[in-house]
Amino acid sequence: MQSAPQPQPGILDIALYQGGASKVAGHSDVLKLSSNENPHGAPASAQAAAAEAAAAMHLYPNTDHAGLRAKIAEVHGVEAERIICGVGSDEIIHWLCQAYVGPGDEVLHPEYGFLMYPISTRAAGGAPVAVGERNRTVDVDAMLAAATERTKLVFIANPANPTGTFLGGQDVVRLADGLPDGCLLVMDGAYAEYVEDFDGGLGLAGARQNVFVTRTFSKMYGLGGMRVGWGYGPQEVIDVLNRLRGPFNLSNVALAAAEAAMADRAFVDRCLADNTTQRTRLIDGLRDLGLGCDRSEANFVLARFADEDEALACDAFLKSQGIIVRHVAAYGLPHCLRMTVGDDAGTTRLLDALGTWRAA
Repeated sequence: MQSAPQPQPGILDIALYQGGASKVAGHSDVLKLSSNENPHGAPASAQAAAAEAAAAMHLYPNTDHAGLRAKIAEVHGVEAERIICGVGSDEIIHWLCQAYVGPGDEVLHPEYGFLMYPISTRAAGGAPVAVGERNRTVDVDAMLAAATERTKLVFIANPANPTGTFLGGQDVVRLADGLPDGCLLVMDGAYAEYVEDFDGGLGLAGARQNVFVTRTFSKMYGLGGMRVGWGYGPQEVIDVLNRLRGPFNLSNVALAAAEAAMADRAFVDRCLADNTTQRTRLIDGLRDLGLGCDRSEANFVLARFADEDEALACDAFLKSQGIIVRHVAAYGLPHCLRMTVGDDAGTTRLLDALGTWRAA
């Protein structure tokens, strides 16, 4: 009997990514606060554009994403030719590892970094290296100390997931300045829109050869189900990634929805203002209940409990109330629950449930 084919080294070391739960048995009015989705949904403009594009779903989409890249470039003041679009920012992260990482290479990421960083690194045959954080914030000195001639990529999310903490601009510049020659700093800006007056690193990526930025339409723009992301950086990197990108990786419907969402700045402004208000309510409410939480710059808050048992007990109680949050043990934070910032009603419901649990 012939033996089964064997996967490349590193593949079987990948821990499967688990998305946030969306159902609770016995509850029809579930409040899902586990995946950092926009509580206001997708903008009406994007829904209308998607519906119109669906009529032509029998046609192949364009291969260069020119319309969407032009709109992104217009809104953010960057060069369209230095933008690449993917199936969420996850696909772009995967391309970066595929293009620049191989056996013997290392990829640095923060201790509590997004789980896709080690997954994509191992898929490319490289070795992920988790670097310790300082108070759940990226430690630039530790990152620079960990970087060697084998380091090809350094991933940081800013704001970070799942902590919500933020690294200031001068610290980011110092990190980029101190990396070995030929190493690319990748700034994951999935939550950048939630920080006022922050370009997510686009200016730095526009001016340097060793900085690349990824962004997504899944959070602020409410298009998680459409799976659209984009990246911006040195032209040489874009040219490499385009050799890996499938010619029809984004559908007509996804492209139309994303372009309309990017153009709808009024929607973004409303969502930013509401998130800022509700995030403050949630942080203050958690602290009033004696729960630890850092200042968050994202659309979620990381609540810290005395230990994992207490976190699990709270998680179970919230589920009994039809509320789903995210236990982040997989991120190395077993004593924490990540809670998406909801709308006004959602924040009220969550804080009321937490108060009941605390008082029990």
